[in-house]
Amino acid sequence: MSVYAELQTALRELEAAMKAANLWRVPTPDASAFESQEPFCVDTMSLPQWVRFVFVTRLDALAEAKGPLPAKCDVAPAMAAYLIQEKVRASDHLLVVRAFEKVDQLITDN
Repeated sequence: MSVYAELQTALRELEAAMKAANLWRVPTPDASAFESQEPFCVDTMSLPQWVRFVFVTRLDALAEAKGPLPAKCDVAPAMAAYLIQEKVRASDHLLVVRAFEKVDQLITDN
């Protein structure tokens, strides 16, 4: 299986984990929110919004086009901190963080 196919599978698993943790159903950000220059668009979006509308969307597009992947990905620690702050159930926390770790590893090891 190519790294692109593996990434698409990992992204679907990430989406499923976020849906199970009730983190996927978030409002679509305003168009101006996408112009943020801050990491994770922290000044204009919640982390789940950024994941759904920026992170997953861009990685899906790269995988579909078989384009160059980022040199490094390290989103799992940010999501872990967010989940602690939001007091997400431990089982959901583990499921979501593991899904992010898989995506991070696929990209970083590529």
